[in-house]
Amino acid sequence: MRKNIVAGNWKMNNDLSETETLIREIKQQNKIADVEVMIAPSFTNLWQAFNSLKDSSVEVIAQNMHFAESGAYTGEVSAAMIKSLGVKTVILGHSERRAYFNETDEVLAKKVDAAIKNEMRIIFCFGEELNDRKSGNHEQVVENQIKNALFHLEASRFENIVLAYEPVWAIGTGETASPEQAQDMHAFIRKTLADKYNQDLADSVSILYGGSCKPSNAKEIFSKPDVDGGLIGGAALNADDFFAIVNSF
Repeated sequence: MRKNIVAGNWKMNNDLSETETLIREIKQQNKIADVEVMIAPSFTNLWQAFNSLKDSSVEVIAQNMHFAESGAYTGEVSAAMIKSLGVKTVILGHSERRAYFNETDEVLAKKVDAAIKNEMRIIFCFGEELNDRKSGNHEQVVENQIKNALFHLEASRFENIVLAYEPVWAIGTGETASPEQAQDMHAFIRKTLADKYNQDLADSVSILYGGSCKPSNAKEIFSKPDVDGGLIGGAALNADDFFAIVNSF
């Protein structure tokens, strides 16, 4: 059975002192809902965050990784390096990585393979731009992103994969994605998995929503049958807001 998950992506925010403060505030929160909670600090603070939360129910995860095991890739971090800290989950394919760092489906397929080789869990992100949505091409774009990066995998590998749908057109654009639009796309994603593999696999994969989820809209979004949680950006930087989203279930 698939799990409810709320993952906070801190992006390039919080120095060491700010990380320690936010983690202290997270530890003071009361988790009511039956949900997996994750946070993704910057690479420089992964070790501190992992050590501080290793005895809690909050999992510390990584924001990205390189596909190579080692080598002349200045500034990059490998799966083995992340795992050596005790971190076992990584976000791949985030819309900002695609947009600002030119990560293609082909590169992401290599990253997926590297993460799986190292027995890591993956939160795999994808989603359409505003022009895709307005042209009615949004389902095809999402289908292609999933197929190109993931559909070379055997079905058993999806035990290690969580999907995260990011409607890029609804993030910082002034446009708003309704809970119904989120549900429609999540249902389409699940059908895409069922068509490639089978319905049991499709029903077992958690699909998170990553489109400006906030305490004010989380409960309605999470109530949709194919939405299994959220990949949270800005609201994850405030412990009260983040756990209000967690407890929206």
